Amino acid sequence: MADLTLSNDLFFARTGLDPDEAQKIVRDALNGCDDGELFLEYDASEYLARDDGVLKSASFDVHAGFGLRAVAGELTAYAHAGEISQGALKRAADTVKSVAGGHAGSLAIAPVLTNRTLYHDHNPLESLSFEKKVALLDAIEDYARSRDTKVKQVSVSMSGSWQVVQIIRPDGARYADTRPLVRMDVTVTLDKGGRIESGHEGWGGRSGYEIFNDTAKWKAAVDEAVRQAHVALEAIPAPAGEMDVILGPGWPGVMLHEAVGHGLEGDFHRKGTSVFTGMLGQTVASEHVTVVDDGTIDARRGSLTIDDEGTPTQRNVLIENGVLVGLMQDRLNARLMGMKPTGNGRRESYAHKPMPRMTNTFMLSGEHEPAEILAAVKHGIYAPHFGGGQVDITSGQFVFAAAEAYLVENGKIGAPIKGATLIGKGADALTRVRMVGNDMALDHGVGTCGKDGQGVPVGVGQPTLLMDRITIGGTDL
Repeated sequence: MADLTLSNDLFFARTGLDPDEAQKIVRDALNGCDDGELFLEYDASEYLARDDGVLKSASFDVHAGFGLRAVAGELTAYAHAGEISQGALKRAADTVKSVAGGHAGSLAIAPVLTNRTLYHDHNPLESLSFEKKVALLDAIEDYARSRDTKVKQVSVSMSGSWQVVQIIRPDGARYADTRPLVRMDVTVTLDKGGRIESGHEGWGGRSGYEIFNDTAKWKAAVDEAVRQAHVALEAIPAPAGEMDVILGPGWPGVMLHEAVGHGLEGDFHRKGTSVFTGMLGQTVASEHVTVVDDGTIDARRGSLTIDDEGTPTQRNVLIENGVLVGLMQDRLNARLMGMKPTGNGRRESYAHKPMPRMTNTFMLSGEHEPAEILAAVKHGIYAPHFGGGQVDITSGQFVFAAAEAYLVENGKIGAPIKGATLIGKGADALTRVRMVGNDMALDHGVGTCGKDGQGVPVGVGQPTLLMDRITIGGTDL
């Protein structure tokens, strides 16, 4: 876990707030409560965007604040402020005291301290000068325009953030973490005789901007965006109906994340609103399916040393050989369900209370070669990339748009198709998995998950897999 020294400097030395006094206020405010904490946050972020030869945006922002949470039974009181001071903290304490209301709770045991530290204290935004950042965006655009005479527009953006947090509990336990995060995106638009199509590629992770100095890597990303645009230019209308579907490795795991992952978060189970409620220990998927949520993978977008309650992240097996064996829990829902926290208590910022959220969620590899999976399909589609989608947590019903897809006939990839959507229910879809590839891959570091108005960075992944008889919504009617 990160040293408290840096966060002490940001939250106490620079603000004048005394740490011992802050501890006393937290203890008094949460007297009689079952749980709670003071969450302190410092966040520096920037965004640069270049569009058609012009630097259209260059912003830098710093904010700091705190959130004070008191939990009594199932009730939660939460107060936050964008000012770190004794006065602001006392006002917040007066607000959250009301939740106890005579409640004589027993304070939940503090999270176990960890000696593991995923990220160093160095600010990643300082790993490249502003001039070098702009020059990098210029070079990427120049390279993209050199790839094809049909290039009509190029957009390149770079973003980064450096978050430092400290968590203070009423029992005196203190935790700290530093969290770098960077991302690069490139979109290339081609014009072929008046038909205009775009391709996009993004990549990033929890590191500094130095990962973008790898010329071969960003050139490969640009080439991929150009390739996707070319595929879209040649795409024909997608057929509609039930057919076998091959999903590619990596980013298509976003469907697993949305259609299944949210249904395995503890709050939905406790409230009985998940399609998987009451199914622990039961078969919910094909025997070929094992799903894991792992927040410990170094440098991945969803990885954290500790979650936003101080619990160390861990590797949580959710579905094993088709059987539902675990859930993702924060402290509140774990306590109310008689289970253990799993390091999945996350919040968007100090202005939000934590809830169970995914970190890096993915399906493990199987035993089949991707070519073997392709050969098994007589008539279907192959979808290596996904766009947007939506899911109803209660029913598990999902609709996902394939950003890139192809017809498959007699074990061979055919024409690219446009407008294909996958329709179904998460629990049912998992039972239709017939073959799982040996090529599991994580996404390139671009995922953001939304839940109850909060967004947090996440990772997704899966191997190539074959699903039997999935409903396809198409445009070739």
